[in-house]
Amino acid sequence: MSKFLKFKVELESFIKELNKRVEKNNKKVKKLLKIKDKTFANFCKPLEMMNEHLEQFFTQLSHLNSVKNSTKTQKVYADSLPIITEYSTKLSQNIEIYKAYKEIQKSEEKSLNQEQKRVLELNILNFELSGAHLDEKTKERLQEINIIKSELSNNFSQNLLNATNEYKYVITDEKDVEGIPASDLLSAKFKEDGITKYKFTLQMPSYIAYMTYGKNEKIREELYRAYVTRAPQNAAIIDELLGLRDEMSRLLGFDNYASYSLASKMAKDEKSVINFLEKLITNSKAQAENELKELQEIAKKPLRSFDSAYYSELLKQAKYDIDEELYRPYFEQNSVLEGMFEFLNKLFGISFEKAEEELWHKKASSYDLYYEGKLKSRLHLDLEARKGKQGGAWMNNFQTHCKDEKGDEKLSSAVIVCNFPPSKGKSPSLLRHDDVVTLFHEMGHAIHHMLSGVNENEVSGVNGVEWDAVEFPSQFLENFAYEPTVLKLFASHYKTKEIISDEMIDKLVQSKNFLSALGMLRQLEFSIFDFKLHTKLFQGEEIQSLLDSIRRETALIKPPSYNKFQNGFSHIFSGGYAAGYFSYKWAEVLSADAFLSVVDEGIFGSKTAKKYLHVVLEGGGAKSMETLFKDVMGREPNPDNLLRLNGIL
Repeated sequence: MSKFLKFKVELESFIKELNKRVEKNNKKVKKLLKIKDKTFANFCKPLEMMNEHLEQFFTQLSHLNSVKNSTKTQKVYADSLPIITEYSTKLSQNIEIYKAYKEIQKSEEKSLNQEQKRVLELNILNFELSGAHLDEKTKERLQEINIIKSELSNNFSQNLLNATNEYKYVITDEKDVEGIPASDLLSAKFKEDGITKYKFTLQMPSYIAYMTYGKNEKIREELYRAYVTRAPQNAAIIDELLGLRDEMSRLLGFDNYASYSLASKMAKDEKSVINFLEKLITNSKAQAENELKELQEIAKKPLRSFDSAYYSELLKQAKYDIDEELYRPYFEQNSVLEGMFEFLNKLFGISFEKAEEELWHKKASSYDLYYEGKLKSRLHLDLEARKGKQGGAWMNNFQTHCKDEKGDEKLSSAVIVCNFPPSKGKSPSLLRHDDVVTLFHEMGHAIHHMLSGVNENEVSGVNGVEWDAVEFPSQFLENFAYEPTVLKLFASHYKTKEIISDEMIDKLVQSKNFLSALGMLRQLEFSIFDFKLHTKLFQGEEIQSLLDSIRRETALIKPPSYNKFQNGFSHIFSGGYAAGYFSYKWAEVLSADAFLSVVDEGIFGSKTAKKYLHVVLEGGGAKSMETLFKDVMGREPNPDNLLRLNGIL
């Protein structure tokens, strides 16, 4: 019998089965609450495993809706959200469970291990953040808010996906596609009525290709306008979501949603976050202004938002004599994947073996992860862009390493989803170096979950990790995608098998921090907008006014008035980053610091890398990441290393 669950979603019977499982869990809760002498073993552990099994069941549907979206998956997912949200909200507000956890925390204080103590600590905090201690009327309203919020977030995401899928721009004049890489043209090319045409869409590989290489600025502007005006109906959803978040926070005793968000993060308070972000602006702005001057010199005209990617590529080629298209034959998708596996083997001693498993799409694949000769986990990969697949890249945890009620070990599994240029016929998927970085990033998340040695699933892998620290392992790993010794493991020409030259690597490394200060300002713009947006209730035009005021400090190229970036800001309106987008930069301080230490030690054979494996990756969320970082480095993180890594001096 396989140690790993199969991805199998029966859409026709899913709602019925979900209701059945929820009812079974509710009955189990009542039974557990009747136990007279409650302990961690007879009360907390069964609750943990019960919820783990339900999450595994539901994750399969949410995953399918993201990677193989259809009217059927949309309906079943939308119908399931109120059921799962009502269940989880009622559970998180159950005052009897809350009291039982507090009693067990007190009575078993000396006998519990660190993992069990952390489970209790986080559960008690979550109960309090869910309003378990409040009156019934308030709890009912909080439950209503949670259900509406989940539905709105799903609608936001679906609106964005629909808008992305529906748009196309067809080009018939060959002059308008001059300079577009051959591999991108192959994906765009089609024949209609005997005429060769080229279709460009808002899906990332296609959109980026024209914005970076397309010479016709009118077409670039048209594509840009379509991209930044997607899903205008999301404006109303944003207003409603912000109102509900504000109301929820106040019902729970917080001044605003930002304060509520920070209650479970490493960052201590609002002032700490704003000061951190504003200091990075101060440190980056002068260099960003110099970078913009260089861009404008090569453009020989005032730059507009839809010009920046095109002229950035021209400047990059002029400055470093680097043409990204010359690199793509060296980054064939399968070669990169195998090379990344080899790198992880050299750095951490882990290995991957192909596993045969029927998945949701013919281009998805599975690999088993081994450590010290022992099977640890399974990784599922779905890497290529296609219609009906949500844009972007992410890692989903499916199964979590733990021990069940009987003490039997349960293995973990994870899924990495990306949107790389699709392979077509005999033409392979050739990646940009940015895609390579993305794959390393998501793999950092995956091995954080898959290598966990923690036995309590609620604090194993990525579970229980503070949101402003969860990007630490992903950012740590992505940095290695620029290291010469790492690149040599997989960067070989897919036709000639020639290994990438030292000269090409030097150019790539030199260009690593190309326009890094401008990039830093853009990320800081997103972070400050998100955080300030949740410090008080903004509605309607106030949201655009807030964004405009932040852009006066961060956007050195003023976006056009029609740019409604917020309507597509899925991280904070349909993901988990509300009042937490700053987490990327907060965690980057940790990742830059640890990464530079490993590099300074020569990478392979690094003592810091071994500590990182045993402390951070195997440690999951059983301790605060602040504690784990100090255990690895022997000190507090040094923020200056973030600037050093980004070439901002």
